[in-house]
Amino acid sequence: MKKITQTAFFVLVAFGPLFAQQEKGIVGYNNWLNTWTEFKPNKVEYGEPTQILSGNISENTKLLKRDVYLLLGDVFVTDSSTLTIEAGTVILGDFKTKGSLTISNGSRILAEGTQTDPIIFTSSRGSRKPGDWGGVFILGDAPLNTFGNGSSLNNGLRPSEFSSISYGGEDSDSNSGIIKYVRIEYAGKKTIDYGNFSALTLAGVGNMTVIRNVMVSYSEGDAFNIFGGNTRLEQLVSYKASQNDYKFNYGAQSNLYNSLAIRSPYISSSDGSRCLYISSYDDKESASSTKKSTEVVAENLTLVNISDDLQSDIKVGLVQEAIFIDKDTSFLIDKSVISGFNPAVVLDGGIKINNENLQKIQFQRTYFNNCNGNIFVRGDSNNDDLESWYGSRSFNNVYSKGPDSETFIDAQSSRNPDFRLRINGIIASNDLIDDDED
Repeated sequence: MKKITQTAFFVLVAFGPLFAQQEKGIVGYNNWLNTWTEFKPNKVEYGEPTQILSGNISENTKLLKRDVYLLLGDVFVTDSSTLTIEAGTVILGDFKTKGSLTISNGSRILAEGTQTDPIIFTSSRGSRKPGDWGGVFILGDAPLNTFGNGSSLNNGLRPSEFSSISYGGEDSDSNSGIIKYVRIEYAGKKTIDYGNFSALTLAGVGNMTVIRNVMVSYSEGDAFNIFGGNTRLEQLVSYKASQNDYKFNYGAQSNLYNSLAIRSPYISSSDGSRCLYISSYDDKESASSTKKSTEVVAENLTLVNISDDLQSDIKVGLVQEAIFIDKDTSFLIDKSVISGFNPAVVLDGGIKINNENLQKIQFQRTYFNNCNGNIFVRGDSNNDDLESWYGSRSFNNVYSKGPDSETFIDAQSSRNPDFRLRINGIIASNDLIDDDED
């Protein structure tokens, strides 16, 4: 047995760095952030608009890379039309009118950029700031958990017809199109009555819709906001959003895979903002008990808070939890990294800590790093029961304290950061080595 153990150890030494990079957090043999992402969008010049989009787009339309488009006010794709956007196209949200784009229920968007030629949605201002324009809304006819089969966006959009902001239905397999290799920058306008827009809202979107390789930067509202529907979200990036990075509500059935959230304590909203916010309703009386509650399955996430002085920022109240889980939801996170939060996770105070509820909230094979506490119930400083439960060997979670420079391959790069895990010690959680010598 000892000889076998030594052989296994040699293999781990030789290939440990490769395994360590692939096991937890965002994965990829190459850094999939390269070429299509932009971590300094305020330094990029996108040109002046040559075409204006306004009102309703009620027939099939294609936007071309050779033009720069201006979203003037709230723009709606209606009447079962398809908006096709060529790779490399730039669309500016007008600052004065707070432009936005809504793909209405029954219509589609085909925004398929490439890794070397992404599609860009950004602000029309020369000196761009969060909240400069509205955002992008995709509305479908997949189920919600509200009474009836549909709902409407009540957030300040101004359509010519009510149907342009309605969403929801019974088709979990519906197809609202493709959003791939797309960047959305400086969205999230503030409204007087409804708060901030989200950069990308998916409302009642079905699982045939492709949402992949989307980067949201400097959103004044939520980065990704998912209302109901049935979605698979893959290789998404939320960078320094003011509010939540990924928000799920109204019975969302979502899989979030190989995705990244980078928070800054100097940008986060003071009234509550997390990497993941998971709830089933705003008001329980508006949700139907016969319909599915929100269920999120997350795998290979990296959730990181970038701080100049983490302990000081925690002390003055600038750092919050990475994940908030409301009652009547189901959540599973696997093979992920949560680094630099206060604490890592907070459960709503209405969640009773018993076997039934904990079976619906699972943390497994996850790396908790440099957090001021791990998993707590809101309002309760004693988390011994939760530590005992999730610290069980059966969940295979790992706990550590380490700076970003030692945790990630290259978190310090301002141009091409690499947030894949670099800690070789994490391989110990695989239990590949048998140290029994008999």
